[in-house]
Amino acid sequence: MSNITIGISCGDINGIGLEVILKALALKKAGPNFKTVIYGSSKVVAYHKNIISEENIQFHVVNHPSEAEAGRVNIINCWPDNVNITLGKPNETGGKCAADALAAAVKDLKNGDLDALVTAPINKKAMQMAGFKHIGHTEYLSAEFKAKETLMLMVSDSLRVGLVTNHLAIRDIADAVTHEKVLRKLLIMAETLKVDFNVNKPTIAVLGLNPHAGDEGAIGSEDEKIIRPAIEEAKSKGVLAFGPFPADGFFGSGQYHKFDGILAMYHDQGLVPFKTLSFGAGTNYTAGLQIIRTSPDHGTAYDIAGKGEADETSFIKALYLAAEIVRNRNEYVDMHANSLERRKQKTLISETGEDEVDEGIIPED
Repeated sequence: MSNITIGISCGDINGIGLEVILKALALKKAGPNFKTVIYGSSKVVAYHKNIISEENIQFHVVNHPSEAEAGRVNIINCWPDNVNITLGKPNETGGKCAADALAAAVKDLKNGDLDALVTAPINKKAMQMAGFKHIGHTEYLSAEFKAKETLMLMVSDSLRVGLVTNHLAIRDIADAVTHEKVLRKLLIMAETLKVDFNVNKPTIAVLGLNPHAGDEGAIGSEDEKIIRPAIEEAKSKGVLAFGPFPADGFFGSGQYHKFDGILAMYHDQGLVPFKTLSFGAGTNYTAGLQIIRTSPDHGTAYDIAGKGEADETSFIKALYLAAEIVRNRNEYVDMHANSLERRKQKTLISETGEDEVDEGIIPED
């Protein structure tokens, strides 16, 4: 993994993002086997360094990711001017700095200069104040990389929970849960479990939308008329999907241990149990993108910004998950390239009529 370079967008400079970044990189020495580059400002990073009372952190300012060195706090300056930091408060400056850092990192991702991106938390209000036209990171990255559909996937050591709908008002959820959307999310989850998480034949549990998964239509018709048919169609395409399961007892009964992934219908249905079981040790992964992006499972935490109390565990997990997915994708590509080459050789042998083949050279698939 030593040749992997991971970009880190600084997020909201008034939140805990840079605190957890520095704690992860400088204090815990996360990622000695891969390079990291912070997109932000060395002056702003220096300000946050004082929050964690560590005098031995040295920065390495670079102009390009290729100049980054493993084991060092590499920084790319994304704005030239001094900025005012108002810890714990959303404002236009915080939003603009976060947007500028994100744009610079995405540019290098597009150019192939980064292998993955880890995004520190942003504040939606601050981003709107700065004129950011997207709801959040996921929507921005989907637009930038022209993804037709993505999947918000929360990942911990024991759970992978994906969402059919993301940041949507409760009143709008039922209309947004369509047959096509559930099917697309299932297909993305099945693919990412195989390619990005190295699960050979992933099993996926699908939660129902209504209480008791609709009680066979007694409490809403969506589960029987929309979700179940989508599950059946996914099965016809080779996806090992099951459900819909009543959401209320699924996690408490321990059923989640039996599946490689869980698809929830809406934000709180998936994230409440996920954060209850994994808070502070989970990672947000955006599946369905051509690039790799992870983030910690927390927000800007304005209430503790500047106090030195932020826990860096989730950020460390996000870094290592990004590196792991880079490795898994590369291995998947190599494995399938080798498999294709073996099939070509077998076809050539069959066409030429040669029957003396060293089975050690051309193994069975």
